[in-house]
Amino acid sequence: MPYKSQFIIIEDNLIDQFVTKKLLKKGLDINPVYIANNGKEGMNWILKNQNLNPLIILLDIQMPIMNGFEFLEEFDRLPKDVKEKIEIFVLSSTLDSEEIRKVKENKYVTDFWNKPFKLETLRNTFLQI
Repeated sequence: MPYKSQFIIIEDNLIDQFVTKKLLKKGLDINPVYIANNGKEGMNWILKNQNLNPLIILLDIQMPIMNGFEFLEEFDRLPKDVKEKIEIFVLSSTLDSEEIRKVKENKYVTDFWNKPFKLETLRNTFLQI
């Protein structure tokens, strides 16, 4: 049975996009999975697709144009009714403890996952809901 939420991957790395999309399809039967190459594209997509709910965002930190932290600042400015329908999971390969702390302390971030994450992480997170 397909998972009910819509998913958008906000990630600049094409390989990470491909792998994450495949894991969503294999693990949760998610199709389509939307892709944004940076935070600005992701924010524009959200603004154009506010009617798609609930929405799960898989967000990278380090990206050109608008990084994950800048995206989270813009996200804070969205109307409350839009934010309430969205969950954000940050996916990153960072080893920077300050970045990890900032992500984990952000009130909009549901969880932080190290890349590459496992199929079981997806299943354990989303099939429990």
